[in-house]
Amino acid sequence: MKLWKPLAVMLPALALLSCGAPRVLDIRPLHIREIGSSDEGDDPMIHGEYQRRMHGAIGVKEQGERLGYYYTVFYNDKSGSGPGKIVFEFQQGLTGSRVKKMTHDIPAGQSKGRAEFAIIGQDYQKGGKILAWRCKLYREGREVASRQSYLWR
Repeated sequence: MKLWKPLAVMLPALALLSCGAPRVLDIRPLHIREIGSSDEGDDPMIHGEYQRRMHGAIGVKEQGERLGYYYTVFYNDKSGSGPGKIVFEFQQGLTGSRVKKMTHDIPAGQSKGRAEFAIIGQDYQKGGKILAWRCKLYREGREVASRQSYLWR
């Protein structure tokens, strides 16, 4: 019965320590490799995302142009209110050590939202699979946050 006092002090302290700050950048990758509906054993979220990406593609040619990599970047930056941009860099298997870059501009005053980056169609067919990627958030010219894949150099 003498343990209740230390336990009463430790539980709130542990609860406060477990509360971390939310991530400024969260990246959700999706790789669509083949045409056709996903198997019944797949996750319903993946099946839904596949259906969303293929919506409107009528023929096999149009569906083939949508094969590739999709990266959805969620940002939540409360540090500044000026204009910003998200820079997505990646390396592909057939392009050697060349680093390709895509950007998404963030208007001033917008602190949270999402950006979509797609490596599909000819970029995917000629460049091959994505080997490594890095995503950076810049606000008013300074780097605020960065995330990268395990294989990024």
